[in-house]
Amino acid sequence: MSRTPEHPLDLPPGFTLVTLRERGDAFAHACAIAQEQGAGTLVWVRRYDVVEFAVVLEPDEKLATARRAHFAAMNAIADAISAHCPPEREVSFRWPDAVLFDGGLLGGARLGWPQDCGEDEIPAWLVASIMLRAADMVHVETGLSPDGVSLMGEGFEMVDTEAIIGSFARHLMTAFDRWKERGFKAVADDFFTRLPKGKAGERRGLDVNGDLLVHAPLDRGPPERTPLVEGLGRADWYDKRHGAPKLG
Repeated sequence: MSRTPEHPLDLPPGFTLVTLRERGDAFAHACAIAQEQGAGTLVWVRRYDVVEFAVVLEPDEKLATARRAHFAAMNAIADAISAHCPPEREVSFRWPDAVLFDGGLLGGARLGWPQDCGEDEIPAWLVASIMLRAADMVHVETGLSPDGVSLMGEGFEMVDTEAIIGSFARHLMTAFDRWKERGFKAVADDFFTRLPKGKAGERRGLDVNGDLLVHAPLDRGPPERTPLVEGLGRADWYDKRHGAPKLG
């Protein structure tokens, strides 16, 4: 859809914008309307201090493997931030859902699905949600030195915060195209390039259900497994009290 005064986001074809006032919850609202509104619905909360949005997806595989869409969304937001950030800055991840900028916590991603959907059933929808700190939080007490960062505090312009959402939508489509053409390994490889490096000789991978698998150097036994669903459920980067990314 084109950018207009009523719809200022520059979204690619196939996306439909739903806007909420600043006290809205993009993730919860997208989950609530996903069944009715369908794929490509993008819910945006018009807040000054936080970039908050969620997009509805309609997977064609069972829930246990469809959750891997989370990694496509992580790659898409990292690519979108990189496209608009000052030069020579680094966007990285903390397993499985936190987004870091030059080592500081910037925000993260959440993934929603129908709670009555079985692991071996195809979900009617998924919701991939992103939240990034746009400006410094007003609730931070004077004298604190938080580890969290904000877009504008790191040199982004206000216009960039809206451009990042449109850029995310385009990069997400590219990520799914790569998945379709080259297999999920292409998505996983992109995700691992932004995770901290492991020990020398360590081998890492993503299982078919999205769990992190780590093979120790020279160890031929079963890998160490870190479940994706448990990590998403914790959302360690998210401050529920303030409805924003944590300060580190």
